[in-house]
Amino acid sequence: MKDIIRHIEAIIYASAEGISLKDLREVLQDSLAIEILKNELQGFIDKIKEKYDTDDFVLQLVNINDHYQFLTKAAYHPAINQLQQHKDKKKLSQAALETLAIIAYRQPITKLEIEQIRGVNCDYSIQRLLEKGMIQITGKADSLGKPLLYATSTQFMLHFGLSSTKDLPQLKDIVSEENTIGEIIE
Repeated sequence: MKDIIRHIEAIIYASAEGISLKDLREVLQDSLAIEILKNELQGFIDKIKEKYDTDDFVLQLVNINDHYQFLTKAAYHPAINQLQQHKDKKKLSQAALETLAIIAYRQPITKLEIEQIRGVNCDYSIQRLLEKGMIQITGKADSLGKPLLYATSTQFMLHFGLSSTKDLPQLKDIVSEENTIGEIIE
């Protein structure tokens, strides 16, 4: 019985969006090769919930929309909120900003095309931008090897206050006379 309860805990913990009793039963039957009745499973869930309701644990087992999942207890929400704000404050590096600008203006674009424009490897920058949700994979190119295509995401639009990529500044808006080299002939 203890082994079944541990399996249930592990499955619920690994389910990012939670798991329904029906799906949980199916997973347990497939992994342990035993038949578990619905009321037995509910009893195991109740024992787990009771265990995590004690002050010994920072997590609690909750049922949201008929899906069970582990969440942090309300007492720890201020600390979790601070962690989230700390993560959000971390700025993008110059390389990541350059990569993001190239993607924004040339989307959809492959990693190879980005690297040809920048002249350096962009693996790390692309990975960081994907992690932050600033870019997304939009498909695969028809060229040799079917490389991934990258484009800006909704998060990018929200972050920079844009409603579409047409709202991006145009080159003529960015380049000023002070940034030109040589004489201007009229």
